Amino acid sequence: MIPILQTIYYSFTNWNGFSASWVGVGTYINLFRDSVFWRVLLNNGGLLISISVALFLPLVTAFLLTQRVFAWRFFRSVYFLPTAVSWVVIGMVAMRFFNGMLSGEISALIAVLLTFIWSVFGTNTVIFVTGMATMDESLYEAARIDGAATFQVVRHITIPLLKRFIQFAFITTLITAFTALFSLIFVMTGGGPGYGTTTLEFFIYQQAFTIGNFGYAATLGVVLFVIVFAISIAQMRLFKGNEGEEG
Repeated sequence: MIPILQTIYYSFTNWNGFSASWVGVGTYINLFRDSVFWRVLLNNGGLLISISVALFLPLVTAFLLTQRVFAWRFFRSVYFLPTAVSWVVIGMVAMRFFNGMLSGEISALIAVLLTFIWSVFGTNTVIFVTGMATMDESLYEAARIDGAATFQVVRHITIPLLKRFIQFAFITTLITAFTALFSLIFVMTGGGPGYGTTTLEFFIYQQAFTIGNFGYAATLGVVLFVIVFAISIAQMRLFKGNEGEEG
């Protein structure tokens, strides 16, 4: 709690890393008037949208793996391999793979989003495979006997029973997207071109350690904390509400 409280305090100051002078809410007023902040926030919005893809693809893959498709054990191991690779290595490989896309702001952001989705694919697949392994096979057998199609089985049996696992995967993926991509972005694009791939996390680094504006960086840190906390709470309430309706 002490570092969190310190960050909140410094977010109201003009702090250069050595001395701080109280400014008050003026730091937040200046932040929300900063067009660069809104540009960076838009990039985080792209990451937030990409989380749905980062959950959907592993969910489909996990379902196929649990159907014991040909060489399913081999593919399960292969899909998990990216998880064992560091962000720096992933960034270097992605930089070469997407070399032709990193010159424009939009194309560079798309390249970062695709790399992010690929990097969490293995972890989320394993989470969903683990969740499906806990399910009662008799439910699937009964559904097949009743003539349920694969889509109906997934929608009415698999997804409802996987809610806790989906919730866990969402929160871990959200935290990764908003607070763990510094190394990837630093290696791939350096936040550029312009601010095309600069996220709030990377913007905090730039303000603090490139410009030396630690007070502004602390303000950004508080905003980032609030965003992640609010999205996590909203998502948990949504799942809780759905469970209540089903009950």
